[in-house]
Amino acid sequence: MTAIFESRGPRCTGVLVLSGRLDLRSALALRTRVEGLVGEGWSQLVVDLGEVAYIDSSGLGALVGALATTRRAGGDCRLARSRGPVSDLLQASTLDRVITPYSTVEDALAEYV
Repeated sequence: MTAIFESRGPRCTGVLVLSGRLDLRSALALRTRVEGLVGEGWSQLVVDLGEVAYIDSSGLGALVGALATTRRAGGDCRLARSRGPVSDLLQASTLDRVITPYSTVEDALAEYV
């Protein structure tokens, strides 16, 4: 998990770049990382899923948790670059209706003003 940070507007915006599998093991790491980032003031996050090959229910739960954590801090969480089976799962679970998906990280960042 790589984090890229920049300030945009009145809130701090960060990009979390995930890779590999978002499953039970990595979901806990994602939750911990998001809670830490929000605690440091990064309330607007974009989760880049471009290199994620697999997500299970724990991973979906971690994404919902990221949304809840950022919103409690007055921010938001967005998804970027989901593809293939990951995109299919987000649609099948209707998570793409809850967390706004974007085709690129740049598009997701542009919406944070």
